[in-house]
Amino acid sequence: MPDREATVEEREMWAAEAHKYAAEARAANSEADLSDLEAAKLTLQLAELQRKERNELAKDVHHKVYVFDKQVEESSVKLCIQQLVNWSRQDPGCKIEIQINSPGGSIIDGFALIDFIRGLRENGHEVTMIAYGYAASMAGVLLQAADRRLMGKHALMLIHEGSLGAIGDFGKVEDRLKLMKMMHDKILALFTERAKLSAGQIRSRWERKDWWLTAEEALKHGFVDEIR
Repeated sequence: MPDREATVEEREMWAAEAHKYAAEARAANSEADLSDLEAAKLTLQLAELQRKERNELAKDVHHKVYVFDKQVEESSVKLCIQQLVNWSRQDPGCKIEIQINSPGGSIIDGFALIDFIRGLRENGHEVTMIAYGYAASMAGVLLQAADRRLMGKHALMLIHEGSLGAIGDFGKVEDRLKLMKMMHDKILALFTERAKLSAGQIRSRWERKDWWLTAEEALKHGFVDEIR
């Protein structure tokens, strides 16, 4: 018996169902496209977060490296000590590197940092200091406070007499001169702890003049342990 011809109502019903299925398929494809787009966005965001994390972890602060590239003065010394305190408390006994590129500055503030660094060493921290560019005047003295003293191949060191202003009556001037002699003696003591020159030999080279040394000369005289 031949199949009967579909009625108009049946054809309209089938067409509606086909239209419905097509619409559902288009909606599913749109949702899939949106999911792919969201997935791509999330992938890009994750990659950006990972890049930022790598950049952050590559910073000196996460490797216990402090760059001292300012004049030796109260503010610069205070900032340096604050960071060293944080590292010491967060990671007792960790190795610390201080990179110096400084024209020097205040003798008193410099000695404050020297004493602090020596305290770190006594508490088990190995402190390496390396001069890049130059370690002039008090910055060269700072270098002597470290366990390991290094200079860049092209760095320079300047050693000379300290200076303190002396204004006022004779007694005040005389007191300032006594203080300057005391500071000179302390500086010479730091240099001669590991140097191959005596205090007299150093004094004769810095008296009334600037004594500039290359990295090779500083190594020869025992003011540094290594050239990097």
